[in-house]
Amino acid sequence: MRNPKAFKTVFAGASVVAASALLLFSFGNTALADCPAATVADMKGVAPGKYPQQWELSAFQQNAGCTLSFQGNPDIGELNAQIRGNPSSVPAVEDRLPSEPLVYAPYDSIGKYGGTLDVLSNATEAGTSDFLSVRHVNLVRFSDDLQTIVPNIAKDWKWNDDFTQLTFYLRKGHRWSDGAPFTADDVKFWYDHLALSPMIMEKPKDYVLVGGEPMTVDVVDPQTVVFNLPAPKPGLLAHFAFSFAQGFQPKHFLAPYHPELNPDADALAQQAGFENGLAVIKAYFGNSDWTDTPSPLLNSPDKVANLPADVIPTLESHIYITDTTEGRHLVANPYFHIVDTQGNQLPYISEQDEVYINDNEIRILKLVNAEADYKAQSLQLPAAPILLEHAEKGDYTIDLRPEITLPNISFNVTHPDLDIRQVFGDLRFRQAMSVAINRDEINESAFFGLGTPKQYIGFSPTPAFVDSKWESHMIQYDPAMANSLLDEIGMADTDGDGIRELPNGNKLVINMQYSTQGMPGQVVELVGQNWAEVGIKTTVKEVTPDEYRSAQSSNQLDVGMWRSSQPLAIVLGNNELWVPPFENYFGHRTGMLWAEYYESNGAKGVEPPAYVTQLVEDVTEFQSTAIGSPRFKELGERMVKNMTENLLKIGIAQAPAPIYHRNALKNFKDFKTHSYEYYRTYPYRGTQWYFDE
Repeated sequence: MRNPKAFKTVFAGASVVAASALLLFSFGNTALADCPAATVADMKGVAPGKYPQQWELSAFQQNAGCTLSFQGNPDIGELNAQIRGNPSSVPAVEDRLPSEPLVYAPYDSIGKYGGTLDVLSNATEAGTSDFLSVRHVNLVRFSDDLQTIVPNIAKDWKWNDDFTQLTFYLRKGHRWSDGAPFTADDVKFWYDHLALSPMIMEKPKDYVLVGGEPMTVDVVDPQTVVFNLPAPKPGLLAHFAFSFAQGFQPKHFLAPYHPELNPDADALAQQAGFENGLAVIKAYFGNSDWTDTPSPLLNSPDKVANLPADVIPTLESHIYITDTTEGRHLVANPYFHIVDTQGNQLPYISEQDEVYINDNEIRILKLVNAEADYKAQSLQLPAAPILLEHAEKGDYTIDLRPEITLPNISFNVTHPDLDIRQVFGDLRFRQAMSVAINRDEINESAFFGLGTPKQYIGFSPTPAFVDSKWESHMIQYDPAMANSLLDEIGMADTDGDGIRELPNGNKLVINMQYSTQGMPGQVVELVGQNWAEVGIKTTVKEVTPDEYRSAQSSNQLDVGMWRSSQPLAIVLGNNELWVPPFENYFGHRTGMLWAEYYESNGAKGVEPPAYVTQLVEDVTEFQSTAIGSPRFKELGERMVKNMTENLLKIGIAQAPAPIYHRNALKNFKDFKTHSYEYYRTYPYRGTQWYFDE
């Protein structure tokens, strides 16, 4: 292993505070009767722990010189009664918490229990990740500096020296939302029987593999689980810190229906009216790692009463009690594992309500009328003026925060029409379309001059090893160059109507289908106008996210239009932006038939060009190469060169975007970015939000 210390510099997390710096509140050997109400704004002399803004219970009590007593939501019994499948009685709070709960310092103040968080999403599985992130948990998370990885479900972790073994330490006494024990077996069950099972997942995701090879997961004891990697992959830890895909699932709940684990699984499922055990697992878990899979309440409402519960047990702060095509409602998880510095079990907010509104203008109108408490996803800069205009009257705040991603466009290089595929696959065409875009005009008109024209390079922010020239590659506005390149390809206007034809003489009309969740409509309209000025005719149509994603994944789009880019830490754990089709189902995909070729080992699809093969090889090696080494930089530079020089995705401009919250929502932290890449609110601890009204 080359330079393992370099890996640790990036991924070790926060430094341990020296013992001599600890401030203990004690009088002789007598601890203070009441623990100080420490917050991030006022720590009241309590020394920081190993990780920022949080402590394990023993560390907090040592640092604060007190013994924490626990209290819970006074309405938890009523809330629990709404969770079908849960025991009817709720144990005392100290029996619901792990023996060593995680202690949070709230941002500004100790909260109050009660209330319902109202949110707006687009539709089932569309525009919902923003809301999901409020209650989300994983083994670890990024702190709000977006640099430091801190514990969450896991109490701590340890890497071996060469980053081929990652050990997680769990919390003794941690329970699922139905009260069943959560242990290391739930991690191994998820990995062995869901993530790697072809019966559940069509193919394993990159993050559960290392260089295409599976890991092994060993259970040492109920609180210790070890990931054994076939090669170094320090980005695995970062994956668990940002991804919606959770590294655990309830074995006690799903294993009885899994044919690998229970020979009577099918018979048990048939008693509930399902074809077999796998059908039950898919009703609860789905066939992907996306935690927004519709529950049995939506998948099989006629059969749900025959199942042991409406939804799968969770470790998240809230759990579904309804799931319809109009929205969802959730109540607090009675067994959530986090408390504040006064021993109050989180979450403070008792319930959550999600309403689906697919029309962007109606969503914005509802925000203007303060009908939601928080919103970021699908809000883009063109919506900011009307939201700001009504902020004082609506008693809400709009924060403009930098986007990590940037809007970009891809041409369908595996288009089903072979003549169009030939043109889209010609680099000269993609170059022409890039320089035909007037990015400065788009920045002024759609982004109010607040954006920065950029080319897509795959990384954001740009790592130090990347030559800055790639950010400006082919972004100059040069219609003359565009016309020259199109002439060179043989795309002439033979009938004088101002519209170029394909080289074979057929008319070309590019259909620009877009969703406002992925790109502002103003940007799409302006790009279409720019292309028309060099003789490329377009039509523009807004569609729902579901319609867009379905067409994209079935290879039916002419052009892809969404936002992409990832920070270096995330690329080290997930290769999806660099391997065909260059993102997951929910993002910006292109080259679908190239992806089919790779997934079938050449049996189906279309063989990609050499530079794509090089991208796949390079990102695999990049993830296992010592960070900062000459080879690491060489691989990263070549990845950017191959991605950007070939204009697989054509960048527009990187601009900030609005984040909305009602002022009554307290402990709301100003976000560092407007991004999906760190899983939206997850670093900002939505479980300690509360209402002051």
